Amino acid sequence: MDKTFSDWLAYLAARHPRGEAGIELGLDRVAAVRQALAQRQTVPVVIVAGTNGKGSTCAMLERILLSAGYRVGLYTSPHLLRYNERVRIDGQPLDDAALCAAFARVEQACGDIRLTHFGLTYFEFGTLAAWEAFAARRLDAIILEAGLGGRLDAVNVYDADCAIVTTIDLDHTEYLGPDRDAIGREKAGIFRPGRPAICGDANVPQRVLDIAHEMDVDLQILGRDFSVQRQEGQWQFHGRGVRRSGLAYPALRGASQLNNAGCVLAALDVLHERLPVAMQDVRRGLLEVELPGRFQVLPGRPTVILDVAHNPQAARILADNLGNMAFHPTTWAVFGMMADKDIGSVIEALRGRVDRWLPCALPGSRAASAEHLARLLDAAGIAVEGVFPTPALAFAVALERASEDDRILAFGSFLTVADVMQKLARPA
Repeated sequence: MDKTFSDWLAYLAARHPRGEAGIELGLDRVAAVRQALAQRQTVPVVIVAGTNGKGSTCAMLERILLSAGYRVGLYTSPHLLRYNERVRIDGQPLDDAALCAAFARVEQACGDIRLTHFGLTYFEFGTLAAWEAFAARRLDAIILEAGLGGRLDAVNVYDADCAIVTTIDLDHTEYLGPDRDAIGREKAGIFRPGRPAICGDANVPQRVLDIAHEMDVDLQILGRDFSVQRQEGQWQFHGRGVRRSGLAYPALRGASQLNNAGCVLAALDVLHERLPVAMQDVRRGLLEVELPGRFQVLPGRPTVILDVAHNPQAARILADNLGNMAFHPTTWAVFGMMADKDIGSVIEALRGRVDRWLPCALPGSRAASAEHLARLLDAAGIAVEGVFPTPALAFAVALERASEDDRILAFGSFLTVADVMQKLARPA
């Protein structure tokens, strides 16, 4: 009997012993199945890696290309509410039936080559299925977001016509290495010999520069080869031999989004011959871009802010963004994280911006318990408002206790934000 969409998702999570969140880096399995599927690249492919800013960069690039009239496939992860968010065609999540068909083709290919051991991970299977879905449409461009690192990430089985590395900082150190140089090596793994690459980290590690030189990659770096300049109500982009003025600020909130937008414009410049884009399309795309959970400020009172920040660099950016907002008497934080993250550094980054902490548990074996978060907060000299079994319950308490002039922040994980979003979507 054919699997339903929910059957497929359960199957993908169960077919590998590490489950949905399982990580098993390497390209051999994905490359073998890709070959069995006879997948080919016929349109420009952009691969985006980086510690933070990947999703925002992908969203801006997608929206600008759509504004220019191109048909675009976008693959990102993780999702907030529905798996379909991961695979977008022409700005819309792919429907269940098309994803089921793509999953079935990947499963057939795994059987054809008798893939041994435990087979593909959840992410690897989804990556190959996304490409199958893209191949079934007549697209003009494909954007792929690396899930972890880059060099050994499943999306790197495809060749980037332009590679973008947004930022390089400490995260997933158990897989990517203990310092920025080691992590930079993994991110630079998406580079291809003789093809352009963009880096949005002005303090780029030396290892990234060395790899670009060894591979004859034309690497453009923020602050060296291109720059962004804030102005009243607009901004300027300076690239190689070009200056674009009167640009609308991205609809995505936060100071770091301008650097992400700069990376997008630099990438569009190097892709201009294959994907020409007019300035009116750039302006429209920046104005219309949407991405839930990235410093998302909801209308109403008290102010509610959703942010998936889950590592120290993202937490520092979030703290800066909170500091740039209008005054709020009290900031309440619904706080849930994975146990393998640098929780202490995240707390330290935000302790000066948060007045009331509501630590909460998240589902899954990787999650930190609410009690563990509370202990870490206590060790930092921070009192908590209690411990909560879910973000939704913590958010309900925050809503009950906050005044209408306060703000409530939900952050620390995609799962934290997703549970609060579901709570907000449910009738009171």
